[in-house]
Amino acid sequence: MKLVLSVEPVRFPLTGIGRYTYELALRLQNSQEITDLQFFAGRRFLPGLPTASDASGSGYGLKRAVQKNFFAVEAYRLLMPVLRARALKNHSDFLYHSPNYYLPPFAGKSVATFHDLSPFTWAHCHAPQLVRYLQKELRKTLDRADALITDSEYTRQELAAYFSWPLERIHTVPLASSEEFYPRDYETLTEPLSRHGLLPGEYSLFVGTIEPRKNIETLLDAYSRLPLQLRTRCPLILTGYHGWKNDDIHKRLDTAKREGWARYLGFVPSEDLPLLFAGARLFAFPSLYEGFGLPVLEAMSSGVPVVCSNSSSLPEVAGNAALMCEAMDVVKLTELLQQGLEDEAWRLQAITAGLVHASGFSWQRCADETLQVYQKVMGS
Repeated sequence: MKLVLSVEPVRFPLTGIGRYTYELALRLQNSQEITDLQFFAGRRFLPGLPTASDASGSGYGLKRAVQKNFFAVEAYRLLMPVLRARALKNHSDFLYHSPNYYLPPFAGKSVATFHDLSPFTWAHCHAPQLVRYLQKELRKTLDRADALITDSEYTRQELAAYFSWPLERIHTVPLASSEEFYPRDYETLTEPLSRHGLLPGEYSLFVGTIEPRKNIETLLDAYSRLPLQLRTRCPLILTGYHGWKNDDIHKRLDTAKREGWARYLGFVPSEDLPLLFAGARLFAFPSLYEGFGLPVLEAMSSGVPVVCSNSSSLPEVAGNAALMCEAMDVVKLTELLQQGLEDEAWRLQAITAGLVHASGFSWQRCADETLQVYQKVMGS
């Protein structure tokens, strides 16, 4: 089989979709089933698989400014499909896979990965101009796709129900944590964590974009109810892309920082993130809605106990290895956070259970199951 894989998400900042695309591409390169693999981004083919830098580069600020301009976004939406279709016109004997929702006009078979339905079901949590763009383009993807891939069974069922799309043409292919997420000893972590003013085993961690959907204000509410001595001894550390609609969140974080029990590190370099995970005493993730929730799996792979919400796909990802509660239940979340920080018997059990559970997910499994989808589409 011949494959065109869009690798546009492999760029700064390398968030979940970029990580998924990169890990999938690495393994598809080694597949004997694929006789010709072409990487595509923007409106051109690339000589090889790109890597994401840890710096935004000179064009990143311009890109963010353009995204806030309705006319620029609309011009991009109308022009880019035409340019992409022109670049792809001689590849109709290939299968085209977009790991990031969008499918351009394409004469051959095509597959798209839908990671969640937040542009439709959580539109109020996104910038309005981005929602307009996503809703228009994703509906076109649904018209063009021969099959869809989702990260979780939850999203598969949600996608089929919301758009009345045939369930048999939607395939669940779980993600995985990458090999750099593993338990590390105290001595290995001391020096790199000290650069962030942290000590191994003496902080709780949240990793994710700072946006309303991640339910960070509820997390701050719950953490503020912990005994003062406990939350100052083990402060809440947050890291992730700056995000949107988060002025109130950042005000809350500034207050908590002054009080000595929470701090936002910003978007840390990719080589630091596995160390931050491995050094945490507890990982907290009370998100309102996730298509998968990869940080939960990364925490478990790092040997860190997890407290998370039971919303959307998270029960699939966390299994029986995490403490879970309703996303907005501040009282219960406080109780679970305290248990996760202080209950040594549960912590030891959770670390072991988390490592076993996370080992059931792998990027090779993700690639193998994605190939099975390709084969079904090409054989249909």
